Amino acid sequence: MDKLNPEILKSKPHFEILDGLRGIAALAVVIFHFMEMAYSDYSQNFIGHGFLAVDFFFCLSGFVIGYAYNDRIKKMGVWEFFKSRLIRLHPLVIIGSVLGLLTFLFDPFGGHPELYGVGKLILIFISSILLIPFPVMPERAFNLFSFNAPAWSLFWEYVANIFYAVALYKISRRWLLLLTALSAAVLCFVSYSAGNLMGGWGGENFWHGCARISYSFLAGLLIYRSSLIIKSKLGFLSLSLLLALAFLIPFTKWNWLIEPLVVLFYFPLLIALGAGAKLTQGLRKICVFSGKISYPLYMTHYAVIWMFANYYTSNKPGTPQLFYIIVVGFVLLVGIAYLTMVLYDTPVRRYLNNKRKQA
Repeated sequence: MDKLNPEILKSKPHFEILDGLRGIAALAVVIFHFMEMAYSDYSQNFIGHGFLAVDFFFCLSGFVIGYAYNDRIKKMGVWEFFKSRLIRLHPLVIIGSVLGLLTFLFDPFGGHPELYGVGKLILIFISSILLIPFPVMPERAFNLFSFNAPAWSLFWEYVANIFYAVALYKISRRWLLLLTALSAAVLCFVSYSAGNLMGGWGGENFWHGCARISYSFLAGLLIYRSSLIIKSKLGFLSLSLLLALAFLIPFTKWNWLIEPLVVLFYFPLLIALGAGAKLTQGLRKICVFSGKISYPLYMTHYAVIWMFANYYTSNKPGTPQLFYIIVVGFVLLVGIAYLTMVLYDTPVRRYLNNKRKQA
């Protein structure tokens, strides 16, 4: 059958600068989470808007999904599309949950696993690997996924993928534009009512995640469907700096206004520019590596962040010591992500894809 033709299932060439920018966003998330644990007052956090990297991920995802599947999803079928996405995304969902469970049980700096029975821990773990929201741990701020907090965005990514496969890929561009405009209005309402766009990760702000993925994914898809690719002389370094500036915006009382402007206009502009920019040969390897490491880093780093939070609470290190801890921790997390990618994610995905082709 056509849907099992290896040529139909084959990945398309990547936009390498966009891959590189995904890596920059992932690095920003890690630094933001370190700083978040040390400075609960976000106005004191030099990267206080690092959480907006998730909105950049969502927008980039919409663009990439449209580019990768719009012209072949009918041939491959909805089920093959779902299998492609599960093979790409879910191995790291599982390993992130495993690492989160292990660090919860054996954190040398604190935590109270003895407060939870075996049955409840198993239930929390199963909900984590199956991406079933289960916000029941108060000491972890009632995250949707207690053992791997960043998985909340993967939950919404899966929801967006389902809607794409069922309806979005075949609706007209006019309807896509209308849906994007409506979701923009909802996003602005959420930002105004909550004071910022930080929600989506916990039980109390669950539906904020729906607003964030709805606009950004649709906007990315609209960029692709409308061929809004801007040719320019901007390269990877210039675009990386422009992206980083969004995360370095000071956290103020004007967040309700500034954050929607960044998400509604600035991130789509950067993606349109990144898709049309030229990559110099010397930076190609950096972009490729940055893109490959981004998802493993995003899905494995938070287990260490919880350990860092317990260490910081117990020891209250001074600023110089804190600086070195974060730098060393950051480097170690990149190393862990690389090992996870090489020893686990890549082999598992290769095995699953081979079994799929043999089927």
